[in-house]
Amino acid sequence: MTKRSSFRGLSALGAGAVLCVSLAGQTVPRTPDGHPDLQGIWTNATITPLERPARFANKPTLTEAEAAAFEKASAAELASVDGKSVHPLLAAAGSNGTGGYNILFIDRGTQLARVDGVARTSLIIDPPDGKIPPLTPGGRKHFTIEGVGRFDNIKERPLSERCLLGFGSTSGPPMLPVLYNNNYQIVQTPDYVMILVEMVHDVRIIRINGTHAPASVRQWLGDSVGHWEGDTLVVDTTNFTNKTRFRGSSENLHVIERFTRQPDDTILYRATIDDPTTWTRTWTLEYPFVATKGPIYEYACHEGNYAEADILGGARKADAAK
Repeated sequence: MTKRSSFRGLSALGAGAVLCVSLAGQTVPRTPDGHPDLQGIWTNATITPLERPARFANKPTLTEAEAAAFEKASAAELASVDGKSVHPLLAAAGSNGTGGYNILFIDRGTQLARVDGVARTSLIIDPPDGKIPPLTPGGRKHFTIEGVGRFDNIKERPLSERCLLGFGSTSGPPMLPVLYNNNYQIVQTPDYVMILVEMVHDVRIIRINGTHAPASVRQWLGDSVGHWEGDTLVVDTTNFTNKTRFRGSSENLHVIERFTRQPDDTILYRATIDDPTTWTRTWTLEYPFVATKGPIYEYACHEGNYAEADILGGARKADAAK
């Protein structure tokens, strides 16, 4: 994570309008309508993996000594890349000797995610084993037919590969950390919350106390409506397309997110994922967004880049060799 900085967000209702209200001896910034102020620039960069590694089976949290040792080893591994060996992180990102990614690109933070001061070994908190639930038979079929393994034409390639949407679900929902560009800017009014995503400059517009669009209206990032439950912003998102493909999800994906402003310059983010077409049960992830000075950088990836022609050309060559 980046170093925490003091929060200096201003309400969209006007400069100087942010109020600080004490809660059990602690304060969080509030807007004039009384809700916690979520505005500012935040980062969700963390080296905590989505799923719990086998080495931490049945161990959802670490002591500070264990966390420090893990963080030190992770930094040493990344720094050891010398061109002759490829770090597993880079291999997973497609840089298996081709140079698709290198250390220059990586900015995923240096620390494990901490909630209530305790280091987590996975972003997933339910199921308790920290693993994504198994796919349903329909989910396995959908992933095979609609997944990333099809190379027949450009439209069948993932939206993120075509630079139309941030990869790894960084834009959400659910919003997940990726290799770099993990910054977000939140702007808040009584009727809307806007989240600007640094990666591929995606934008989410959440309507407060709104109603969902008709089921016939489908969007890549779904249709998000929010409401306040006490000091927590609850965002309900439906109406996805079958192009979103979050971990093989279908258009039946349903995500409920919770944003809870904390006194320590963080937002506790929790998301519950439900798609009975794809997974055998719902699952939930949780981790903090940390205040940062930013800035938000422009992301220069664009549709129609040369990589697409090379990807499809390679597939045609592979077909010819069969």
